[in-house]
Amino acid sequence: MATTLTALRRQIDSAGDLKSVVRTMKASAASAIGQYERSVAALADYSHTVEQGLGVCLRSAERMSSPTTRLSSRPDNILLRAVVFGSDQGLVGRFNEVVVEHSVTALTQTTSKVWTVGERAHARLIDAGIQPEGRFEVPGSVELITRLVGEILTKIQTPDANAKNETQPTALILFYNRPTAVGYAPVSQQLLPLDANWQHELASRPWPGAQRPEVLDTSVQTLRAFIREHLFVSLFRACAESLASENASRLAAMQRADRNIGELLAALHAHFHRLRQTGIDEELFDVVSGFDALSSSDTT
Repeated sequence: MATTLTALRRQIDSAGDLKSVVRTMKASAASAIGQYERSVAALADYSHTVEQGLGVCLRSAERMSSPTTRLSSRPDNILLRAVVFGSDQGLVGRFNEVVVEHSVTALTQTTSKVWTVGERAHARLIDAGIQPEGRFEVPGSVELITRLVGEILTKIQTPDANAKNETQPTALILFYNRPTAVGYAPVSQQLLPLDANWQHELASRPWPGAQRPEVLDTSVQTLRAFIREHLFVSLFRACAESLASENASRLAAMQRADRNIGELLAALHAHFHRLRQTGIDEELFDVVSGFDALSSSDTT
């Protein structure tokens, strides 16, 4: 009995320690979610500014018959460059499985080069029969997202030395999880070629001021500069939203773990008290039996 009670007490202590760890991870995940959501909100004003400038450049390019129309073409032999955002750490539920399943269909339908953000998504793409070109580490804070975006842009824009057709048109698409009211959902975003309808919408968007600005410098160079900023903003937002979704998934997993540990602790405490009461009852029964035996011998 003593051994059983000791073992139960150890289980209760271990479950209590694990509950403390889970609560710490819950607090950390909740804090991280707010951090990344605030970064996305702060990026909105800059993104709006970039789109306004890009719209001005597109209007100027249309008047000058710039060859930007090729950015919106989608030939059949296009080379797809894709970035799949996942996680490096576990305890995130089906976070990585969801985004990989969402990306596999598109990646297997055309010639593609894939890079992953996170070791877990990298491994699951390999399991799905897709060999990524490379892997990036998941940034641990908002400050590190900028460095990751720079690494991604440098890598995907580097010409392939082994490419047989250097003039083959390319596209760039992102796969990541986006926060929703009930958790997160997988989404895909095509960055290049620029969507023709989106370009037309930007070019026809009314200017907030009384007089529309004009591009004084070479319009093509200015347009390319705004496109680079558009790529930066889109990649930064995708990474921040993926990190917010990752922490939301981890928070949900920790909440389930906290609830399960609480139920386990309640069951262990109940079992412990039953065994302890049983031990006390047995000891009392032994005392009563011994007293009865002594009383019988004295009477004899």
